[in-house]
Amino acid sequence: MSSSSSSASPSAAAESPVILYRERQWVPWHWWLMAAAVVVISTATVSLNRGIMWVIIPAILLSAIAAWVLLAWSNTVVQVEQDTDGTRWLTVKDAQLPHDVVARSTAVPATARRNALGPQLDPAAFLVTHGWVPEHVMLVLDDPEDPTPYWLIGSKNPDKLLTAFVPEQAAAAKA
Repeated sequence: MSSSSSSASPSAAAESPVILYRERQWVPWHWWLMAAAVVVISTATVSLNRGIMWVIIPAILLSAIAAWVLLAWSNTVVQVEQDTDGTRWLTVKDAQLPHDVVARSTAVPATARRNALGPQLDPAAFLVTHGWVPEHVMLVLDDPEDPTPYWLIGSKNPDKLLTAFVPEQAAAAKA
C-alpha cells in the first residue's frame, strides 16, 4: 500500500504547477495599532460606570470584528504559476490570466497612480488595487474573446511580478 502511494507522489508532483511569484497584500502594521486604539476607546466608552462584564464582552466582540475586517482587507494574493506545458498564469483573487494574451506590460510607479486610476482609467479594465499598495502593473491584453482592454494590478514589487509573468517583455522594458 505504501508503494502505490509513493509511486503516485512523483507523478502528482511533476504535474503540479510551479509558483514563480507570490505576494499577499497585508494592510500596514500601523492599521492594527489604530484598530486596537479604536477597540480600547469604544470599550471604555461602552463600559463607563458599569460592571466588569461591560468591559470584557465589548472588548472581545470589538477585537474580533477589528481582526476580521483587517484580515478580510488583507486577503488579496497575487500569484504567478507555470504549468508543465510552459504556460504562465497570473492569478489575482478568482481571476486568472495566461501570459500569451498579454500584448504589452509596464510597471506603473506611485507617481503615475493617480492618473492610471483616474482620468486615464478605462471603465472596462480589470482592477485590483488597495490604498496601501502604491505601485501597479498594467497588462494590456490582445484577446479577441475578452472585452477587457487591460489589467491594472497593485503590486509591492512590480518588476519581480513582470519578470515572473512576462519575462521577455520585462527584459525588453529594461533594455
